[in-house]
Amino acid sequence: MMSAAQSQTTLVSKLEALQCHFTWDLDPSRNKLFHLRDQLEDIGTEEGNCWLGHIYNLWGFVQYKLGLTEDAQSLFNKAAEAFRQMRSADEGPWLVVNYGNLAWLNHHLGDQAESQAYLTKIDALMNKYPSPSQDELHPEVYAEKAWTLMKYSRDKKLAADYFQRAIKMQPDMVEWNTSHVLVLERAFKDSNTELEADMLEKVRIAKEQDPENLYLAVYYLEQCAKKGERIEDEARELARKVLRNPVSSYNGMKSLISVYRNYVSIDEAIELAEEALENHPDERYLKRCAALCYKWWIMLFRDSRPKQSMIDRAISLHEEVISLYPHSSLMKEIDLAFMYAKFNQSQTKAEQMYRQLLERDLEPREKQVLYNHYAKYLFFDRNEVRSSIRYHMKAAAIPQQSFCHESSITTLQKITAKGRNPMCREIEEFLANLQKP
Repeated sequence: MMSAAQSQTTLVSKLEALQCHFTWDLDPSRNKLFHLRDQLEDIGTEEGNCWLGHIYNLWGFVQYKLGLTEDAQSLFNKAAEAFRQMRSADEGPWLVVNYGNLAWLNHHLGDQAESQAYLTKIDALMNKYPSPSQDELHPEVYAEKAWTLMKYSRDKKLAADYFQRAIKMQPDMVEWNTSHVLVLERAFKDSNTELEADMLEKVRIAKEQDPENLYLAVYYLEQCAKKGERIEDEARELARKVLRNPVSSYNGMKSLISVYRNYVSIDEAIELAEEALENHPDERYLKRCAALCYKWWIMLFRDSRPKQSMIDRAISLHEEVISLYPHSSLMKEIDLAFMYAKFNQSQTKAEQMYRQLLERDLEPREKQVLYNHYAKYLFFDRNEVRSSIRYHMKAAAIPQQSFCHESSITTLQKITAKGRNPMCREIEEFLANLQKP
């Protein structure tokens, strides 16, 4: 007869062998969890979203990590129901991850009997729906793991690999093919290389197979524009489709206003964002998109003064977005401080905002962004050269490769190249130490 301790050990070993969010090494900081929760909320939960089950599963895991176990339970249950509706079946291999999450959640809540019940359900599913390949996970599991990593991890290569494995075993899932192309696109974007011809062809094929995916359509249009094609008419036609669709970060709006800014006009980008907001005045995601448009417009006038009405609109939108995204609006707060300093004759308010941000508990990458922008503010708006250099050194000292990291290093190198600043020797030693392994 197995003792209670042995039974518990056996249960835990079975839980650890599961494929679900609790076993995928997803262990971020609270800051990252808040960011991720905002992203998931902005995707929306409209019926018909083929990733709705996956959204609820990841969202539930995030809420669990934030200590909100009741919300987690509710979201995991919603995930199961979403899968049943999307697959038009009461059960199937797509529930393996969901049942794994529920097994873990009940274990943590102290309900070991319920946890064991879900383990039994998982065994039954895996026996009834084995993987087509003996040495591989089921394609449904690979697809959910890939989608999760696409949202969770900065390194998109593993997500792309999992999608590829799922597609190889089950090639008829359109959304998997589309997401595989999109995750490859993000890998290209992260590496800052132009899309190769064969990759662009994959995007074109995916667009034909998934004509309702407006995000993919906007992305393809952007690549055509980069090759020198005129895309204004197609962009305006896409805008009509985006405006008719339910509001979601998946509907291509943010990407489309970026295309407008670069290849149509910034004024039309603002008009599009304002029209979307007029149609849906309470949607925070659209307010975020509109704030981004006004930021771009303001930046065009960084060396002169734009219309006061545009400044006021930009500031009010940024203030509202910051209140709507209290845990994931660092860049909006930095942009707002910039506007206060440049255009609103409010150096005191700008300095107060920066000081509050500097006291906040931020991730290293976030600190790097803040230090870089604060250094620029100190130099250009307060003429505090020595302090500016100190903050560029703080940004450069954080070992995260990014635009802000390179920007601060480049600035420091330019100062030493001129050789006129009293801190040149100190900067040279600092940069030399950065190069050491």
